Amino acid sequence: MDATTPGPLAPEVLDRADVRAALIEHDFAAVFALVKKWGGLSQNRIASACQLTPGKVSTIISGSQRVTSFEVVCRIADGLRIPGALLGLAPRPWEHQQHTDQQRPPESPGERPADEIPWRPDATVDLAEHLTRSDLVMDRRVLTRALAGAAVTSAALLDSLEGWLVPAAAVPAQRRPGRLGIREVEELETTARAFRQWDHQYGGGLRRKAVLGQLAEVAGALDDHQAPAVEERLYRVMAQLAGTAATMAWDSALHSRAQEYYRLALRAAHAGSDLVFGANVLAGMARQMLYRERPDDALQLINLAQEGARDVLGPRVRAMLHTREAWAYAVQGRQAGFRRATARAAEALADADSGDEEPYWIAYFNEAELAGVTGGRLLDLARSDARQYADQAAEDIRTALSLRGAEAGRSHSLDRIGLAECHFLANDVTGGAAEAHRAVEAARLTQSARVRSQLGQLYPYTVGHSASRSVRQARDSIRDLLSS
Repeated sequence: MDATTPGPLAPEVLDRADVRAALIEHDFAAVFALVKKWGGLSQNRIASACQLTPGKVSTIISGSQRVTSFEVVCRIADGLRIPGALLGLAPRPWEHQQHTDQQRPPESPGERPADEIPWRPDATVDLAEHLTRSDLVMDRRVLTRALAGAAVTSAALLDSLEGWLVPAAAVPAQRRPGRLGIREVEELETTARAFRQWDHQYGGGLRRKAVLGQLAEVAGALDDHQAPAVEERLYRVMAQLAGTAATMAWDSALHSRAQEYYRLALRAAHAGSDLVFGANVLAGMARQMLYRERPDDALQLINLAQEGARDVLGPRVRAMLHTREAWAYAVQGRQAGFRRATARAAEALADADSGDEEPYWIAYFNEAELAGVTGGRLLDLARSDARQYADQAAEDIRTALSLRGAEAGRSHSLDRIGLAECHFLANDVTGGAAEAHRAVEAARLTQSARVRSQLGQLYPYTVGHSASRSVRQARDSIRDLLSS
């Protein structure tokens, strides 16, 4: 805290019955007025502490504007040092912050500009060894502080991926002879597949260290000179493990580290001549950019995927890439582009045959997935034009829910959240509250930070309807889950 930021409120202020009642009801007009009166803080000091403008604080106190964002609620708790329990939140980090964890994290080779790392298989192995080693030995709290930064965007990202389009450079020959056989490689492939399927269903980073340990083992094997057939398949295993590590890191809000593992996955796919999986990695990076509202970067990444693997893409992968393209157009507000790309996705998926030999990892992309992602993108458009798009979005999301069910885990949770928002956008408050309850119950079964982030976007819809018991209960259930 700097000189303009107040310290903790006096215990007698927080012990007041009127303050506690206002806090638990999230009535921040009353909270700020009482803090001014009994805590002696000016509007400017409250604004500075909570990272709000003085004008915003004034409109909240006057009652002309309500605090509806869960993120802002957390900022107020942290800025005014209000214990989480008083707001229905979990204990805030500063309540049990350990000052002994201030050690500097070890340097990562990922700090080296990505475009300076050669697109050569041995450099890819070195990168994998360093990334996994630094992650596995670092204390979890230090890791989170060090790696949760923003991902690279624009030219700094795109220029570093240009090596994807050229053949891999030769590997120096001075390496130990390796002894891995096809059977061992098949076991590693089975393990990589199991991790990927588990992550797709449940999300979160619960098994992330197990994935990193397996990735480090594969990197160690590639440090030796394996037979060509073994080596190529090992690079493909590395690509899949790194892709799963990227998704787990992103799902744990470690955005910068997720991007580093995506880059590693792309390099490993390149070294293993797996152009199709490389295109899938670029699609994952595009999705990360779309969550950061960087549609231009996302389109560039999709174009890079299509350019590098156009001749070998199967219908399901082509369909998936078109949905990412449609997503970017939706974020840009380009309705015609969105519909065109969505139609292409449907056409490509219609070409898929159950007998086609496409990779196992794209099998999830079926009619349910297409309906779910299309509904999600229509929901993006509905936020600007609810009358035109909310009902369409709800129809597609219901189709996805009926086709894939609760066993879809993370996707099912996101569908439930999206459907609840559709109801709220259509002014169906009762239906929105009912779906919000279902969304919370689905979200409880995942460890995904992405799911919780999307759930947080429902919170504002439940504020301002305190007369409705069902909405109040929905608000409390969302708050309870997000603060747990």
